[in-house]
Amino acid sequence: MDKNYEVIVVGGGHAGAEAAAAASRMGAKTLLVSMNLQTIGQMSCNPAMGGIAKGQIVREIDALGGLSGIITDKTAIQFRMLNRSKGPAMWSPRVQSDRWRFAEEWRLALEAIPTLDFFQDMVVDLISEGDMIKGVVTGIGTRFYAPKVILTNGTFLNGLIHIGEKQFGGGRAGERASLGLTKVLEGFGFEAGRMKTGTPPRVDGRSLDYSRMEEQKGDEQPEKFSFSSETRALVKQRSCYITYTSPEVHEALKEGFDRSPMFNGAIESKGPRYCPSIEDKINRFADKDRHQIFVEPEGWNTVEVYVNGFSTSLPEEVQEKALRKIAGFENAKIFRPGYAIEYDFFQPTQLKKTLETRLMKGLYFAGQINGTTGYEEAACQGLMAAINAVRSLRGCEDFILGRNEAYIGVLIDDLVSKGTEEPYRMFTSRAEHRILLRQDNADSRLSEKGFEIGLLSKDRLEEFHVKQSRQKLLMKYIKGLSVKMEEVNPILEAKGLSPIDQTVKFDRVLSRPQLGFSDFKSLGSLSTMVSKEGILQEDIDSVEIALKYSGYIDKEVDNANKLDRLENLKIPMDFDYSLLKSMSYEAREKLTKLKPVTIKEAKAVSGVSPSDISVLLVYMGR
Repeated sequence: MDKNYEVIVVGGGHAGAEAAAAASRMGAKTLLVSMNLQTIGQMSCNPAMGGIAKGQIVREIDALGGLSGIITDKTAIQFRMLNRSKGPAMWSPRVQSDRWRFAEEWRLALEAIPTLDFFQDMVVDLISEGDMIKGVVTGIGTRFYAPKVILTNGTFLNGLIHIGEKQFGGGRAGERASLGLTKVLEGFGFEAGRMKTGTPPRVDGRSLDYSRMEEQKGDEQPEKFSFSSETRALVKQRSCYITYTSPEVHEALKEGFDRSPMFNGAIESKGPRYCPSIEDKINRFADKDRHQIFVEPEGWNTVEVYVNGFSTSLPEEVQEKALRKIAGFENAKIFRPGYAIEYDFFQPTQLKKTLETRLMKGLYFAGQINGTTGYEEAACQGLMAAINAVRSLRGCEDFILGRNEAYIGVLIDDLVSKGTEEPYRMFTSRAEHRILLRQDNADSRLSEKGFEIGLLSKDRLEEFHVKQSRQKLLMKYIKGLSVKMEEVNPILEAKGLSPIDQTVKFDRVLSRPQLGFSDFKSLGSLSTMVSKEGILQEDIDSVEIALKYSGYIDKEVDNANKLDRLENLKIPMDFDYSLLKSMSYEAREKLTKLKPVTIKEAKAVSGVSPSDISVLLVYMGR
């Protein structure tokens, strides 16, 4: 067996899968080492990809040539575009996935890459020479050598699972923890910490009464994640369902609080602020008498159901008693109880923006080892670490995305610059350029870059150029089209809008926020042009957004520049952040505690968003 590689990827989760795929597809001889090759690409928690800001990340991965978008499309059972009622900067695609098919597609995709090898074992040690990585040592003593090593250990580093007062080692239910590597890294001088996450019980869908729940169907006209023609939008979909907890459910849960590791001191590490356990929710939000529960199928053909919103580490019998008081769950049968898991992570401030560690040349960290939470955040880190590892091997310059180029750039900049005290999750509010970083234009932002680094194929780039040509043609036509009063006034008046009093360019009419392209299907010349030139709905959507938001985009750039100019503005030491009700609770809490001296210091606080800084500046300006 060959023991020499160019890149070694440790871990086969979302970060590891993207890293292994990217490195090998860029031509590097790559080895993926996983404790269990049967769980490559496994969805450890919820069976879904995307969501608020996360959907943008998946589309960015796809535009760069990563595989998460394609795998997601091939295994989707439902598609929804979230936040449609808000502006397009907030629109976020989300897919409900078939958990087993998702992992299968990842395994098949990876096995199809000729330059990628696999080995099943735990990595327990690292081989180094001075401050340079040289390879890894597995549990059975096998030594593999490579000048680049990417660690994507997920929740496995000294993983400890909690169910009530029971504790046992594990990186995921039914799988052992990874032991020894944390101590090795600390020996190199790395600073380690502990974090917590949790997962809800899974139940038998045959035991649920769906008539007592609200059905949540997918979009009537579902889209897809990947910009590639390799995948197709769903024709049929599976529904999810919504139900709610109640005061009775909360009382049943409270009966187990004295045995909850959350409250009895067994768990000391911090969990994700925006995905709290159900016991944490009812404790922190005591004024609320109910919380939403999403009932999500785990695949096309399985009866197993994921109870989203009910993450818990309470004793099994407490989980069962409380679950059965939820509407529709009266006869619920638990397949797998919920649990919390604590694991080691390393402060990401110890990384360069390439995700290479500062202390050890050639060693990269990606995913939950950096304190993040979520499949999407992990996948994009794996992708970026692999890209930079291979480019370094080839003597190319670092590949770093700016905050104005991608959510991936925002995420990595936040981690490396600010670090994190709790599991980091991406939100649209973290991006000061979010109108520029929309889910619909990820290919416009990143396709050329993906091709240049050798990940996006020539065919994919040509597809993008054809799409770009269609959109330019449509934009030019709309800006050059003159519309008469008799053509558009009936449409305007039907919507209660002011009519035009002379012939005007169509783009001026379409820029009104209450109007959409679909309102003008009766304009014969327009519909003829769309049909003749093969204009697609995605082209129409992108052009419409660009027209409507051109002023906002310019304003956003100006605001970002203004923030940069005001970085050295002093903040009074006795400033009362509680007065800033428009600022997020997290920002008020952290700024009150840390008392930054300048705006620059406030911007560097983890959890403080650009919008929070804007609120602070407005208040100080008064």
